Amino acid sequence: MARILIADDDPNMRLLLQKQLEHEGYEILTVAGGSAAIETCRREIPDLLILDLMMPDVDGLEVCRQLRRDHALPIIMLTAKASDTDKVVGLAAGADEYMTKPFRRVELAARVKANLRRVERVRQSMTEARHILEVGDLRIDDDEHTVTLGDKSLDLPFNEYKLLVLLMANLGKTITRDTILFRVWGDDFFGDDRVVDVHICRLQDKLDRLGPSPVAIRTERGVGYCCVSLIGTETEAS
Repeated sequence: MARILIADDDPNMRLLLQKQLEHEGYEILTVAGGSAAIETCRREIPDLLILDLMMPDVDGLEVCRQLRRDHALPIIMLTAKASDTDKVVGLAAGADEYMTKPFRRVELAARVKANLRRVERVRQSMTEARHILEVGDLRIDDDEHTVTLGDKSLDLPFNEYKLLVLLMANLGKTITRDTILFRVWGDDFFGDDRVVDVHICRLQDKLDRLGPSPVAIRTERGVGYCCVSLIGTETEAS
C-alpha cells in the first residue's frame, strides 16, 4: 500500500483529500505546515507528497527545494496561482506536477496513480540486466542506479536520472520533447510539457557543478535536446 503525505494548511482540504485517497486504497498522512511536511517526509519517507504552495512558516517552494536535496519522491503541488510563470517556478523548485485550484478530484487521483506507476517502473528497471554508460569520467551504472563524475557522485531524482540515461544512451542524437515526455514521464503524464525544459536545465546545472562535465545538453530549437561529448573539443579545454 502506497503511503501519501498531504501538506495543506486548510483543514477542510486536508480532510477532503484524505477521504478521497483513502477510498482509493492509500495510506494517508497529513500535516498543516511546511516545516512539518519536511520533518514528516524525512521521518516517514512517504511514496508521494501532495503539497500546497501557500502555507505558514515554510512555503511549498522552499519545501520542494529542501526535499529535493536528498529525496526523490514525486511531488504534486497544489496552488491557486495559475500563471505560466508560477508553474515554471514550481517545476523548477522540484515539483513533478502542478495543479491549480479548484481542480477535479478525479484528475488528482489519476495524477497520483500515474506518478506512483512511474516510480514503480523505475524501481523495476533497476532489477534488469547491468547496463553501464560512460563518457570520459562520467559514468552511469544502471544496475546500481548511480551516476559518478570521477570520484564524485551525483544524486538525482528518478525523472532526472531517467532523463540522463535516455540522453546518454543516444549520445549525439536529437531526442524530441514528445519522445522525452513519453520515455521519461510515460504516456499517462498529465502535466505541462515545459517540465522537460526545467529538468534539462536542472540536470545540466548539477553536472556543471560537479564539473568540468564531459558532456553538454544542447537545445535543438523547435525539435528537442541532444547530449554531446565535449571530450577533445575546445569547450572542454575552456
